Amino acid sequence: MAISNKAAPDPPDLSGFPHVIIVGGGFGGLEVARGLANKKVRVTIIDRHNFHTFLPLLYQVATAMLEPAEVAYPIRTVFGKALNVRFRHGQVRHVDHGRRVVVLGDGTELDYDHLVIATGATAAFFGIPGASQHAIPLYSLADARRLRNRLLSALEKADAVAETAPVGLNFVIVGGGPTGVETSGALSELIKTVIKRDGLRLDPTRVRVILVDMAPRLLTPFPEKASAYALKELERMGVEVEFGRSVVEVEENAIRFADGERLRVAAVIWAAGVTAAGTLASDVQEKTGPGGRVRVTPLLQIEGQTNAWAVGDSAAIPTGENGFYPQLAPVAMQSGRHVAQQILRQADGKPPLPFKFHNKGIMATIGRHAAVATLPRGLTVKGTMGWLAWLGLHLWYLVGFRNKLRVMINWTWRYFDWPSGPRLIVADAETAD
Repeated sequence: MAISNKAAPDPPDLSGFPHVIIVGGGFGGLEVARGLANKKVRVTIIDRHNFHTFLPLLYQVATAMLEPAEVAYPIRTVFGKALNVRFRHGQVRHVDHGRRVVVLGDGTELDYDHLVIATGATAAFFGIPGASQHAIPLYSLADARRLRNRLLSALEKADAVAETAPVGLNFVIVGGGPTGVETSGALSELIKTVIKRDGLRLDPTRVRVILVDMAPRLLTPFPEKASAYALKELERMGVEVEFGRSVVEVEENAIRFADGERLRVAAVIWAAGVTAAGTLASDVQEKTGPGGRVRVTPLLQIEGQTNAWAVGDSAAIPTGENGFYPQLAPVAMQSGRHVAQQILRQADGKPPLPFKFHNKGIMATIGRHAAVATLPRGLTVKGTMGWLAWLGLHLWYLVGFRNKLRVMINWTWRYFDWPSGPRLIVADAETAD
């Protein structure tokens, strides 16, 4: 096959347009860039990963339901047809508001006319000894892969000695929010599947999935009837739920509680909350907001700045009622779209407008056929209908047609059966011999 020698068209000259730097390619950062695509601005997205990760489905990667590539999509590909959007693979080390430049890890300086901080958040360990070293959070693709390796390796090691010295396995999930609930249910299903389909010689009664939380109920942002339903479903699946339990230390193979109990574990999964402390968000102003987030005005401008903005989990967005919006994907996406609109308004000489969040409800899945969804007016949908609503919403927002198609096929297949899926232990620094 002949290869065409026809040169690619020269890119348009955008040097006279305002330069917008977006730091972070998560939900918020992508929405800012989408709102500015093919507009009269130059856009540079900077991220230490060259892909966008669909965070709500990380737990399915960790529990071998999906492959990593099915929840990630190259940022360059997302904006392949937008001639004014560029991607820079790197990490921002410092922001100089006075000179309007960002300094990358390699010392490169990039100037901007508008800056958007969209760096998201990381797991909050609350200073608990050993938690950051030995517990595994679920906030990146690397976390999900590491957890999958840990889970499958623990099951394989237990199977290897099952005939001579049967062992018990304890998997502890810390945190009863959506991530904790979803991971607990998926992990319970995974354990049943590998014992049944892969022939592991394990006694199911000696493999425990334990969900602990300091709160008195699961899914505290949801109505109590949704929490009660989630508890009932998890217990039906064999998950042990313990409320009012405070973790005081995490060891390599054990966890300690405030009541003095020390429990040996195969893995501790950390779903106890997130923080922006330690990210770029906690370094762009002298006094940060709650959880290390950037303090922003109702316009989403960083306090004290008129050309710097923050969105999503990295921003402490005021609700107007002495509170802040939660660190959820809908807030990130809506705030990202809002900032894009305000940057374009400023470019046209118009004043920016305040941010208004439109609550479209929240949802969480518990397992196949079971989920809860709370709609804006308080209506709660649960069971199969809630589960179908959860599937549809996540497919809608998943980036990339290929990913949508592959995930839909996998979910459909697993609805009727649970075939041999991606239960692979991929050697890395933790698992390699």
